Amino acid sequence: METSTLLGLKACGAPSVVEDEIDQYLSKQDGKIYRSRDPQLCRHGPLGKCVHCVPLEPFDEDYLNHLEPPVKHMSFHAYIRKLTGGADKGKFVALENISCKIKSGCEGHLPWPNGICTKCQPSALTLNRQKYRHVDNIMFENHTVADRFLDFWRKTGNQHFGYLYGRYTEHRDIPLGIRAEVAAIYEPPQIGTQSSLELLEDPKAEVVDEIAAKLGLRKVGWIFTDLVSEDTRKGTVRYSRNKDTYFLSSEECITAGDFQNQHPNVCRLSPDGHFGSKFVTAVATGGPDNQVHFEGYQVSNQCMALVRDDCLLPCKDAPELGYVKESSSEQYVPDVFYKDIDKFGNEITQLARPLPVEYLIIDITTTFPKDPVHTFSISQTPFPIENRGVLGETQDFHSLATYLSHNTSSVFLDTISDFHLLLFLVTNEVMPLQDSISLLLEAVRTRDEELAQTWKKSEQWATIEQLCSTVGLQLPGLQDFGAVGGSTHTATSAAMWACQHCTFVNPPGTGHCEMCSLPRT
Repeated sequence: METSTLLGLKACGAPSVVEDEIDQYLSKQDGKIYRSRDPQLCRHGPLGKCVHCVPLEPFDEDYLNHLEPPVKHMSFHAYIRKLTGGADKGKFVALENISCKIKSGCEGHLPWPNGICTKCQPSALTLNRQKYRHVDNIMFENHTVADRFLDFWRKTGNQHFGYLYGRYTEHRDIPLGIRAEVAAIYEPPQIGTQSSLELLEDPKAEVVDEIAAKLGLRKVGWIFTDLVSEDTRKGTVRYSRNKDTYFLSSEECITAGDFQNQHPNVCRLSPDGHFGSKFVTAVATGGPDNQVHFEGYQVSNQCMALVRDDCLLPCKDAPELGYVKESSSEQYVPDVFYKDIDKFGNEITQLARPLPVEYLIIDITTTFPKDPVHTFSISQTPFPIENRGVLGETQDFHSLATYLSHNTSSVFLDTISDFHLLLFLVTNEVMPLQDSISLLLEAVRTRDEELAQTWKKSEQWATIEQLCSTVGLQLPGLQDFGAVGGSTHTATSAAMWACQHCTFVNPPGTGHCEMCSLPRT
């Protein structure tokens, strides 16, 4: 049912923004934790309520602490209910983003560094543990999604990076919780070593986001490996990230903060139209049992502000420490503090130079479902993943022909429902299908076999089959499907030839390539 607790904040927010579907859904839910009548403590009738069985609010800390495992952070929507649950119904509450920059437009003095006043000076910041989190769970749809990502490290020993594509859904284990479901991992161009990762410019980034959107998916986070083999015979890995070292390094916190700033959470209750982020960080690393574990994190809104305003730096020799910059003639940096316990047990305030990054981290449970979910089909011989040339795995029409020859299912939708295959069909340089693949993407999104068969009979797929036939692999059913059909179509495709220098498909009867002008043989 529609709740009225958020009415007090509507005047302070940005009414023109459109929130995510999951946020719109959760804002309409009751959210209360209903309890049954206690036969020992309740002394009233079946229709009565008392303190032992009255419904609890979704932000009840005692309830969250007694869950298994205990929940340290309430959900973001439970936090909203807490702000708006008082007598004033949140009339004087606003979700304002933190700013570490000097406010512009102050005319009473010269600009920094020659002048500053209390009106334009940003307030000092005291770091606190964030009581809420925007995402409460990360779930990979099935083990295959994660295993294929880990295969790169297994084959090379080098660390690897990927973007998580999926959707946000309700997480029922926590009141008003949000879950990030991962359906696929896209691996951008990168250079990985055993101890470092360098991201390269990705010219296909926007196209990948467009294709994912047409498939009903979005970029929900990023994942990287931090794995070092300990015993190759036992298949164990080193347990290096723990309470005695660090969970996320300062560099990783800054990277996570930058990604979260690039993907803000649309929020109508904030004057800026956005507040925080749902973008998550996943780490594949060694666990206490020396097996590969997946850990999930976000950084706090305070960390996002420090990163956005270029105030936070990593420490070179101490990955568990960050360093807040000092003010200079080019930039004013407000004082940042954190609270600690001294050797006498007293709470003291410390200047964040340096800063333990544990004050900036929010941990998120990462799980796999008991019953695997498959947005995309699983094959014994899957289509190669993009940007893995270092392994000798390339995406070309030879690999496509090999994939189609091994996947001969009568259900075309099962064959074509591969995230990396769909990206190849759109981004390949020989015959990109960006303008003519919308029907197929809709068929994959809705699991409509008839729609997929309609696209299969198009001219574009017939051309794809011709290109595959030129690499020397005869595809099963090639004579039965296509835009033209029949033996005449097959004879025409057999007469065409692909240039061995540039792969351009030339018409029959030509001795030189029309694209690069090199001879046929």
